[in-house]
Amino acid sequence: MKNKPLVSVVIPAYRCSETIKKTIDSVLIQKADFEILVLSDGYDEKLDCVMEEYQKDDRIRYMKNSTNIGAAATRNKGVKMAKGRYIAFLDADDWWAKDKLQCQLDLMKRSDAVLCATARELLTPDGKKTGKVIPVPEKITYKKLLSHNCIACSSVLIKKEAMEAVPMEHDDCHEDYLTWLKILKRYGDGCGVNRPFLKYRLSSTGKSGNKMKAAKMTWKVYQYMGFSLPQSALCFVRYAFHGVWKYAAAAMRKSGL
Repeated sequence: MKNKPLVSVVIPAYRCSETIKKTIDSVLIQKADFEILVLSDGYDEKLDCVMEEYQKDDRIRYMKNSTNIGAAATRNKGVKMAKGRYIAFLDADDWWAKDKLQCQLDLMKRSDAVLCATARELLTPDGKKTGKVIPVPEKITYKKLLSHNCIACSSVLIKKEAMEAVPMEHDDCHEDYLTWLKILKRYGDGCGVNRPFLKYRLSSTGKSGNKMKAAKMTWKVYQYMGFSLPQSALCFVRYAFHGVWKYAAAAMRKSGL
């Protein structure tokens, strides 16, 4: 493998031995010049066994945290170790469709955007299709992102320099959302590919599975952004309205209205 791959794919891994093979294989079919960094967040003997299958592929590096440090810190660790000019994040229970990376690279080169996200197809926890696709706008602005987070972490391709300058932090909130807000505020607009390249596995135990918990963590994002109480309240009202409208629209489509 070249010393300087174009893209470094960072995969934080925790209790994922049953899903990570599909995740890694979905990266290996990409056409772009890449390396894969799998970072085990703590001891996992089953994951070690899975990763043995890939030990001969010099595009893949496997590292282990001595203790559990959380997804945000693990991603930051991967960014520091990355050799690529771009960073792509991918959770160990999600996967990509073919040509995902190349399509994003082409768009980022044309637009000079700091990051690129894609639409995502929602899957059940066991990987079955739900029939739902979450779109992403062609232009992702800081102002629009304040109303709702349209960026799925596992879909993101971002310039490494931006992730080095604005690392993920605060595991008690939506740390990825907080990071995207800070980066767009600092570097300007992102871009979107409205094709469901990301296959996103839903989880009832994740941070966003509980709506009340998700709302509280969204409020914390505004606090960590340094917003005043009135500004936080305004953003939260927009966030809540978008959530209500999304579910109302889904209900109308289901009923044929």
